[in-house]
Amino acid sequence: MNRHLLCWLGLAAWAGGAPALAAPVNTPPAVLRGPVQETVYDGVSDDLLTGGLGKTGLLGAAPAFVDPLHPTSAELRRNAIHTNYRALVDSTVAGGFTVFYGPNIDTEGRDTLGEGKIAGREYIAWADDGSGRQNVTLMVQVPDSFRPEAACIVTGTSSGSRGIYGAIGTSGDWGLKRGCAVAYADKGSGNGFHDLMTNLAAARDGTLLDVGSGSTEALFAADITEAERVAFNTATPNRVAYKHAHSQQNPEKDWGRHTLNAIRLAFYVLNERFGKVGHDGLRRATLNSKNTLVIASSVSNGGGAALAAAELDTEGLIDGVAVSEPNAQPRHVKQLSIRQGSTTIGTIGKPLADYFTFANVYQPCALLSAQAGLSLHPAFWPAAYTTSAQNRCAALAARGLVKGATLSEQADDALARLRAYGWQPESDYLQQSHYRFATNSIAVTYTNAAGRFSVLDRLCGFSFANTDASGSVIAQVPAVQAGLFATGNGVPPTSGVNVVYDDSVGGARLDFLASSPSTGSADFALDGALCQRALVTGRDVVTGRRLTGPMKAWSDRVRAGIEEVQLGAHTHGTPVLIVAGRNDALLPVNHAARAWFAKSQSGGAKAANVRYVEVTNAQHFDSFIALGLFLGYDTRYIPLHVYFNRAMDAMWAHLVSGTPLPPSQVVRTVPRGGVPGAAPALTAAHVPPILQQPAAGDLIGFSANTLTIPD
Repeated sequence: MNRHLLCWLGLAAWAGGAPALAAPVNTPPAVLRGPVQETVYDGVSDDLLTGGLGKTGLLGAAPAFVDPLHPTSAELRRNAIHTNYRALVDSTVAGGFTVFYGPNIDTEGRDTLGEGKIAGREYIAWADDGSGRQNVTLMVQVPDSFRPEAACIVTGTSSGSRGIYGAIGTSGDWGLKRGCAVAYADKGSGNGFHDLMTNLAAARDGTLLDVGSGSTEALFAADITEAERVAFNTATPNRVAYKHAHSQQNPEKDWGRHTLNAIRLAFYVLNERFGKVGHDGLRRATLNSKNTLVIASSVSNGGGAALAAAELDTEGLIDGVAVSEPNAQPRHVKQLSIRQGSTTIGTIGKPLADYFTFANVYQPCALLSAQAGLSLHPAFWPAAYTTSAQNRCAALAARGLVKGATLSEQADDALARLRAYGWQPESDYLQQSHYRFATNSIAVTYTNAAGRFSVLDRLCGFSFANTDASGSVIAQVPAVQAGLFATGNGVPPTSGVNVVYDDSVGGARLDFLASSPSTGSADFALDGALCQRALVTGRDVVTGRRLTGPMKAWSDRVRAGIEEVQLGAHTHGTPVLIVAGRNDALLPVNHAARAWFAKSQSGGAKAANVRYVEVTNAQHFDSFIALGLFLGYDTRYIPLHVYFNRAMDAMWAHLVSGTPLPPSQVVRTVPRGGVPGAAPALTAAHVPPILQQPAAGDLIGFSANTLTIPD
């Protein structure tokens, strides 16, 4: 009988059949530095899931701080939950919030939970090597509905570079409603910033502290001397360092380890509360991996961390993995191929830094193609940006990097190059919005992270700072900075902090308004983008020659860091269910979900219980659907979050009841249509279920090292 089913029948109250008192003494994970902080939430004035806001508060604007310059840690937590919950889902009722998902929706999909507040206890701790430089935030939420006789843990590793509440609306929502403890980690990136001008940084609770005295209590402080900081500020004032980019630790290589540490912390705090007390008066580790169901989960970067954790899990901590749109970077895929319908995909399984630096070169020109289209509202895309995109096309053509005598031909060629490099044609519409909101930011962050560069290096001429309407650098706005823990996403541009091209003609400018020295025209800092691309490939982008001198040394560092984060796609027989959107332009499925799945299937029998579900008319940013009038997503895309919840349900049923996982398949959804900003409400007809017996034409297969995806 399934050991987790035994637990749910109340028949496995001790590990492996041994009496509870024979369990070892409960001890905290060795990686912890300092005490574990415990806070009790009553589920009325404040709670685990909604920060006391309930569904009504989550639907509205974030509450104001009583003193904007000095928000309290409780206010910052509340607003961080508001920001992060809404950042991962379409937060409109018409788009499904509070109807298909949300704090008021129960585990059966019914609107029965009222405001959805969940009482319980929240535990927060540092994972660190003692230096105060790592300071990975770990958190465990234990709802009052948790039952030791049916113990379960769900991981909620943050997506993107978000802070500790980054997965509250995804894994957190699902796990807390099931009565499971939720084990969160900020992955050692988190929303850690350091204002080099004022020397202020965020503490673990979000309040600001001065790191000048060498404090080890900041989420992040740049590893520089006081003399270096003063000199840097003199030369380049008002800059900000960010943990993911500038920690010099390449944090992604440890994302799986941090997820496992969050699980270990969960076992510790659960046993401190529920473990049996031995004759010596000490708590025992009664709850363990033998009698507790553990699902590793999350979305995007958090989903990639869950897969990495399963790969590293030699203790048998994880029973199953269910993730959505994971940042999965498999290594050694040259022997594999992917075919969609009758078309073999030409380029697959590239590392994230590779395909993002490629996009950062070509996307600004490709978005001018009639096949992609300028779809953004002028509030997000002023006329000056179109001029810069035209200049980018011209500069690429002058270098022989795109073909065509006219702007239209050049843009079409740039888009064709993106498709040839792994992007789906279904992603064409997304090229403009993704360049506007993500591509340049990620190219800057991940090249810095992979090469372990310092903020002092200003790699390829880029830095982070606030800017004014003209794009010039200005000081941080105190009232915005004071709340940055709650509003920031961990990767500029965020909460007023932007990407700046320091080498722009005429002086440092916002990258979107910057002019390259080689062209003398506003072209979205093409020189910087070519530099980043060269660091990833090891070759000059224009000539194809191998790099030499300092550029080669930097490139060697970046390429080594990229190798550190790649995965083998071996999960030791652990069942895995992945859902991803076919239209994903941020983490294209041919490089991420499809490629990782194909690599897993090449591993033989141990991959038999790994499944991949691809959802049509779904992309990466569900939250963008809510901006219908400005982006037009609401008429075209369904919320992938619906399928994240269904994947979690399917993994739960598999582990608890023995229900087979659904076969790998394409789920064909129906867009809502209508007019941007006024798309009709989402219905069940728009989001059909994942089927146990899909039509033959929807089955995804793998044979002879080829993954086959139906059109």
